[in-house]
Amino acid sequence: MNIPHRKAARPRHLLLLAPLALAACGGGNELPPGITEHGVTVYAATAPGAGTTAQTQDLLTGGLGYSGLLAPVPPAYADPVRPTALELRRNALHSAYRLLDTTPNGGFGRLYGPNVTVDEVPTASEGLIPGREYLASLDDGTGEKRVAIAVQIPDSFDPANPCVVVGPSSGSRGVYGAISTAGEWGLKHGCAVALTDTGKGVGLYDPADDTVNTIAGTRATRAEAGTLNHFAARITDAVRAAFDVAFPNRIALKHAHSQQNPEKDWGADTLVATQYALYALNDRYGTPQKPAPFHPRNTLVIAGSVSNGGAAVLRAAELDQHKLIDGVVAGEPLVQMPTAAGYGIVFGGQPVAGHGKPVLDFVTYGNLYQPCAALAAGAAMTELTFFNFMPIAGMTARAQARCDGLAAKGLVAGATTAERSADALARLRAYGWSAEHDQMHNAHYGFGNGPILSAMYTMAYGRASLLDNLCGSSFAAVDAAGAPAPMAAAVKAQAFATMNGTANGSPPAAGVSTAPAVVYNDSLGGARAWQLAVSPSTGVADFGLDNALCQRALVTGKDPVTQAPLSASSTPTRAQSDAVRAGMAEVTMTSDLNRTPTLVVAGRSDALLPSNNSARAYVARNRVVEGPSRKLRYIEVTNAQHFDSFNSLSGFDTRFVPLHVYYNRAMDAMWAHLRSEAPLPPSQVVRALPRGGVPGAAPAVTSLHLPAIAADPAPADAISFSGNAVAIPN
Repeated sequence: MNIPHRKAARPRHLLLLAPLALAACGGGNELPPGITEHGVTVYAATAPGAGTTAQTQDLLTGGLGYSGLLAPVPPAYADPVRPTALELRRNALHSAYRLLDTTPNGGFGRLYGPNVTVDEVPTASEGLIPGREYLASLDDGTGEKRVAIAVQIPDSFDPANPCVVVGPSSGSRGVYGAISTAGEWGLKHGCAVALTDTGKGVGLYDPADDTVNTIAGTRATRAEAGTLNHFAARITDAVRAAFDVAFPNRIALKHAHSQQNPEKDWGADTLVATQYALYALNDRYGTPQKPAPFHPRNTLVIAGSVSNGGAAVLRAAELDQHKLIDGVVAGEPLVQMPTAAGYGIVFGGQPVAGHGKPVLDFVTYGNLYQPCAALAAGAAMTELTFFNFMPIAGMTARAQARCDGLAAKGLVAGATTAERSADALARLRAYGWSAEHDQMHNAHYGFGNGPILSAMYTMAYGRASLLDNLCGSSFAAVDAAGAPAPMAAAVKAQAFATMNGTANGSPPAAGVSTAPAVVYNDSLGGARAWQLAVSPSTGVADFGLDNALCQRALVTGKDPVTQAPLSASSTPTRAQSDAVRAGMAEVTMTSDLNRTPTLVVAGRSDALLPSNNSARAYVARNRVVEGPSRKLRYIEVTNAQHFDSFNSLSGFDTRFVPLHVYYNRAMDAMWAHLRSEAPLPPSQVVRALPRGGVPGAAPAVTSLHLPAIAADPAPADAISFSGNAVAIPN
């Protein structure tokens, strides 16, 4: 049944914990400051009985169960251009599970998934979990922040042993983005789960018709949506009309165009989601005699998520002065290092150079060099490369043109493509990647990670508006020639579900796309998707080299070719670069976890967030900041990489194991530590084994490939410290 929403709390500065302090002293139950509750829905998981109005979905799978999630595509909508909020929720949950490898041989349904017990035992159950879901949004008083929060309370919740798992979404995903990680683990353990998009989420705004996503995912005009509007560009109707004439068919995305740099608030938003979870529990179980039985002192709280969500839970612990959070599990976290000084990394007995760079620094660097480096002999992955899985001819020629363009500008050495690509690969290694990542560069660039992240994050950090077209970048659906085209009505209508998982909440990489793709406006011959862009300075199709150079300049403050400082008349301008770099400074992390018990889990083969610039660097600096009494432990898994969903692809299946299994095991270890005072496992390398076999038909992954996190690792696997350097065994 749907319970009407309550009046919003008076907006105040975030992180005022007065309601929780009052609850801890036996007072009433109040909505946290800035929270507006939009409704509470009971999900029965089975057909409702006569006279009831409960929905037949469940909390975890949207009523699909294990079998429905196993299906490669979600159920069809009754009306594709007018899907209901309930249909969108169901398909968003299906989509969010695409974060994982959902093939049985990859482990789904056998080692993890709704039908698998907390002990990794598969069952015949569909894994539906009944309960109720509270939907709310957080704003800072401007009406534009709009952080979505969904608190799920399973019927299995035990008020005598209260627990909460907080799961901020990964990538740019929406509110259900962490359902397959934090959500599944928490619900299986009978905990309330607080999901949040931390100010990113699926906010797709179309200036052509002034339509938006609502908090519940449906489409409406800005006026119709009112206070339920998730995101709209800050423009008047007159400016909107002029922009649509000058740049037809463009769209805006919340993460890129909110002009709020949402990443600076990821940690704070995670803490407020925790507050709201406690409020929801009190609303569910409180009595007139005791309206607020749950508070931080008697409720176990684990903040656990992956990638961007992993960064959010770490940042929440850094900000948590009121001890809301009892433990943290961060999988493959996108950590933002403020400095490379004062700490180090030793791998296999040798000091590592090029560590500790901010994410946008190495992302824009990789965006320059990866397409050229992918042609190097050492980077070849013959089973599957971005040259053959992109539905566009001539990809190899464009990569060669990128090498040529870099050489002409003095950015790589060599007279041949072989020499230039080898030099590009060597430069990537010197910038924080390692030989472990060589064969991943083609995949990460081919799937568009470099072009997408370089566009989105420069816009986000620089607080760029839709009107700015920063570095000539925009987003649009594109036609067969890569030119911006109208977005299909059904694509817009279904964006809440599709962009929750399959497109990561950000533009997809496909060259011909009905969904938003990254477009280079200044391409010769007219605006084109990045795969088909022709650089003005080279006159050839080279994946928009000029666009990549401009984005790199935003990060460094210098022209990448001449090294001259940017000016008021340069492209980009000095002011634009200053804004981006100021935004980068806002999101750097302190590495001070307030001695909160923490497990960081990362895959050694992660080429999106190479550990020398992320997990290893954070662990090393945490030791410097917190000293030997720190409570952070680091688990590095061999033969595991960032995107478990890639593991179903030919060549990835033989090489890599699901890192998600180790996220679950780390959550188990944190649970045992907080519930039973079991010691946290020591920092260590876990030597997972590749599946091997025939590419495209690798044998099923089993426990033999996935050794346990050791309570007492062998000396050859133990991660230790040498002075201020973390020492990682080879």
